[in-house]
Amino acid sequence: MSESFPRFYVGCLRRLHAFRVRRAPLVVQLAALLAALPLAAFAPVAHAERADKDKPLNIEADNMTYDDLKQVNIFTGHVVATKGTILIRADRVEVTQDPQGYQFATGTSTGKNLAYFRQKRDGVDEYIEGNAERIDYDGKQDLTTLTTRATVRRLQGLSTVMDEVHGSVITYDGQKDFYTAKAGPDVAGPGNPTGRVRAMLAPRNTGAQTTGAPVTLQPSTRFQGQNANPTAPSSTESQGQQGTMKP
Repeated sequence: MSESFPRFYVGCLRRLHAFRVRRAPLVVQLAALLAALPLAAFAPVAHAERADKDKPLNIEADNMTYDDLKQVNIFTGHVVATKGTILIRADRVEVTQDPQGYQFATGTSTGKNLAYFRQKRDGVDEYIEGNAERIDYDGKQDLTTLTTRATVRRLQGLSTVMDEVHGSVITYDGQKDFYTAKAGPDVAGPGNPTGRVRAMLAPRNTGAQTTGAPVTLQPSTRFQGQNANPTAPSSTESQGQQGTMKP
């Protein structure tokens, strides 16, 4: 009895060891799979294309000069600048670049025609386009500012106007995909003597084009967290109002 028990115990240990050896590859594979799961969960998502601000800037013009002292390129005469889906047309475009490599462009109009800007919205067949006497593009923030007699439109495709905004200064943020508009005397006219921001907005629940005259942005009683004011603002107050709209 005393000898059989040790032999039985040793035999069990040998069979257990053989079983572990045979199952080792499966255990190793399972451990490797479990170790890889957290890495797969945090793997970076591949993007379809790089942002416009990372694309090269290409320019065509009748003339070009380079100011080495100011580190600025000046293009004049039927200037066409492209950067990814961004398009700028102007009579004159100045281009600078900061030490980090970000590019900045300023397009101005010297004649009757206003400078022109267009950029495609990400993930949809829509474009933001606009006109103004001056257009500034900030490549670091992907921010476009249209100044003096500014108009911005949201297009479905390249032809159907969905929204249209008129203002003195309009900014479009290509990263956050929204724009703001400010009033000013340069957009004053019949029926709008104080130069308030005006907009025509298409319903979001239909894809039909909205027709008719633009309407004035009336809900000016609450902006940027301000307390609501049940009374309509005076013409003096409307000069400094700013409207924000997400396309």
